[in-house]
Amino acid sequence: MLGLTVESDRRVFVCQYTNCLHNGSAEVLEAFQAHPVPDVAVVATSCLGQCSTGPTVIVSPDETWYCRVKPTDVPTIVEQHLIGNKPVTALLHPRFHPKY
Repeated sequence: MLGLTVESDRRVFVCQYTNCLHNGSAEVLEAFQAHPVPDVAVVATSCLGQCSTGPTVIVSPDETWYCRVKPTDVPTIVEQHLIGNKPVTALLHPRFHPKY
């Protein structure tokens, strides 16, 4: 929690492990960093355990899991979810959000 204030409890975790990296997660991380949102921390992580559906992104504390995220998806996630508080249903991971 070092470096996070009470207001920045929301975090975007972007997997940077082998399979996700192979599928473009470094570019996804860069895209989130290029679209900063006040009080939201973007964090590079190691494996999130969803290698077959990467790049994986988690928005916390919302517990929203996104799969197969592309850099072009990031502006939509930022505007719709991080700013508008509405998850992007088309990108929701079906294992964690089965109704989508």
